[in-house]
Amino acid sequence: MTSRPRIERTTVGIAPARAGRPAAEVESYALDTGKGPAITVWSYGATLVEVRVPDREGRCANVCVRLTDLDSYLDRGSNPYVGASVGRYCRCVAGAEFTLDGVRHTLDRNEGEHHVHGGSEGLDRRVWSADASSDGDALEVRLSVTSPDGDQGYPGELTVGASYRIGPDGTLDIGYTARTTAPTIVGMTHHAFWNLAGKGTVDGHRLRLDATEAVCFDADLIPLPGAPEDVRGTARDFTTERSLDGVVVDNCFLASDGPVLAELSHPDSGRVMRVSTDQPAVGVYTGDWFAQRPRGGICLETGALPDAPNRPDYPSARLDPGDVYQHRTVHRFGCG
Repeated sequence: MTSRPRIERTTVGIAPARAGRPAAEVESYALDTGKGPAITVWSYGATLVEVRVPDREGRCANVCVRLTDLDSYLDRGSNPYVGASVGRYCRCVAGAEFTLDGVRHTLDRNEGEHHVHGGSEGLDRRVWSADASSDGDALEVRLSVTSPDGDQGYPGELTVGASYRIGPDGTLDIGYTARTTAPTIVGMTHHAFWNLAGKGTVDGHRLRLDATEAVCFDADLIPLPGAPEDVRGTARDFTTERSLDGVVVDNCFLASDGPVLAELSHPDSGRVMRVSTDQPAVGVYTGDWFAQRPRGGICLETGALPDAPNRPDYPSARLDPGDVYQHRTVHRFGCG
């Protein structure tokens, strides 16, 4: 890390024309306050590519799993949403259908009969407009993209904004906003794979969640009818800090009202990441089916509950014209 704030814009390459969209230049923004975390964000998928933070000895490493080059990010086979901004709707929509104001909408079926993470041409596959600037001691990159009416089956033209803001106090603040021209559903998430060792696997990490309930899924990871399950005393209980050694997690936990939703730590390096959010749930995934780097990082995907558009018992994912969807998650890095 440098001693003075720095913003550096470069060109990564060209995303080819696809799905009726023209080829577009992909930009990279490197931000470094000189004191807090240093990040790199690409305009393709509004993707977080690097987060460099020091260990207890002051040695910096990238704690956000990244792929090798733009081609790797463009290749869906090798890129399971690594570091991407995911939408319009994260997680699943059962049967790729939902009803709004009596109208049945059919979405892109990209996971068997279901719709997952915004579809096969979701917002993670778009080149976003971007710019960066300083705000006092903080640095921020802001990105935006417009999803047309009918895109992946969603009603309404949706204008989405994403922001990554870093401060010298060790924080990385990720935010999303959205506005629509017609009633629709929205549920963004951020899909970083975190590895506080900067290498290897999530074994050696420890996790605590301020969450006492988790969604019960069927074999297709569609929520089962009924209330979420109380995880206390079960294999999914992370209310007390636990080692991730050999532990497989792929579930969605309901966020409690505490100030810190998740605390991930790596005792060997001393690095600690504390996560807080205004969202109702967090998807936790230990990357066991990440073909390129099995268990290379852990996802903490804050956002809406899975299949909320079809579950009136879940917090609503509806967005109407004139309203603004807002989503904020703060990552605070330190050493223990």
